[in-house]
Amino acid sequence: MIDLDVLNPQQKTAVTTTEGPLLVLAGAGSGKTRAVTYRIANLLYSGVSPYEILALTFTNKASKEMRERIIDLAGADGERVWMSTFHSFCSRILRIDIERMGYTRNFVIYDDTDQMAVISDIQEKLNMRDEEWPKKMLRSVFSDAKNKSFAPSDYILQNSDSFRAPKLSEAMTLYNKTLAANNALDFDDLLLKTLELFRTFPEVLNKYATRFRYIHVDEYQDTNLAQYTLVKMLSSVHNNICVVGDDDQSIYGWRGADIRNILDFERDFPGCTVIRLEQNYRSTSNILDAANAVIAQNTGRKQKKLWTDRGKGAPLSRYTAWSERDEADFVCRTIQQGVREGRPRGDYAVLYRVNAQSRVLEEALTGYGIPYSVIGSLKFYDRAEIKDVLAYLRLLVNPRDDVSFRRAIGVPKRGVGDV
Repeated sequence: MIDLDVLNPQQKTAVTTTEGPLLVLAGAGSGKTRAVTYRIANLLYSGVSPYEILALTFTNKASKEMRERIIDLAGADGERVWMSTFHSFCSRILRIDIERMGYTRNFVIYDDTDQMAVISDIQEKLNMRDEEWPKKMLRSVFSDAKNKSFAPSDYILQNSDSFRAPKLSEAMTLYNKTLAANNALDFDDLLLKTLELFRTFPEVLNKYATRFRYIHVDEYQDTNLAQYTLVKMLSSVHNNICVVGDDDQSIYGWRGADIRNILDFERDFPGCTVIRLEQNYRSTSNILDAANAVIAQNTGRKQKKLWTDRGKGAPLSRYTAWSERDEADFVCRTIQQGVREGRPRGDYAVLYRVNAQSRVLEEALTGYGIPYSVIGSLKFYDRAEIKDVLAYLRLLVNPRDDVSFRRAIGVPKRGVGDV
């Protein structure tokens, strides 16, 4: 058996409440991953077959981390639990049963580049100039429609302005026909086609809904309509569904996430048990008090208040900058002061909201002689579009610069080859 005494009382309740719907409201740094992994391990130790347990996450990284933890707790059985992202799960089902819908099991999944190629052909066939109907805009509209509806072209007609809607709907219809003719799906189709499969062939739904006695969903606040519907259908037989999330951390509304999925969980799943994980293991109380004060102003949220036993910690400070350059200078001065006091540079992290904000910070860090690395993105001056513009500027200053000439002559494309 696993040692449940390492859990706090709320985590232990989440682990041992195995029957019926369960909503775990987990604040930031409250040990939600630990609660979920211990819950699955506890089910395995209780005699539940790993093939009857399903865990759905949003990223491969989260899925891998969860699997590794479960294997550490429960051994080889943890390897056999169905644990994956929503899209990987749907892909796995479609590889088994998609032939009922006229596709073959060796269907291909189109990436962004493939999608753009299809959309480019559609623009040509429907006389849609890229200036008026940009490819990225079309792909975004198609994706949004698929995430929100089972009949995407109809959704576009109902939710776009009257002038553009008919053309958008026509383009989407042709896009879907082209994919089907190529035995191909795009990323959003993985969810949509699985739901279509379940609705068209109830026996297929019943096979999976009967098999998965215990369903777990991580980051439930970020689910969209298609994901919510999938979870609802899969839990229709046993009703043992555990969702973990935090309505205060829902930030993906722009990509279809619907905060109502977590706010209305108790209504959608009657008899639901609600557990709040409020003890934070990451931060000091000064940080949590400030966060709680800000979050409390949100409307339409589940009430919870994070706390910690780690003490008050250092007080928070705030600096009101006059400009972005003043802000960057303040960051650099703060780092320099800390280094003089003996703190390693590696202890400092600078967070910004969008990549475009890195330029001024990078220039200031370079000016102050502070080494840095950009995580998860290219340095501002390493980005292709910036290098393209700089090539033109360098060529203006130095017309003999062959390297800059070769880059500038090819952007935008002019049909100029090596010869």
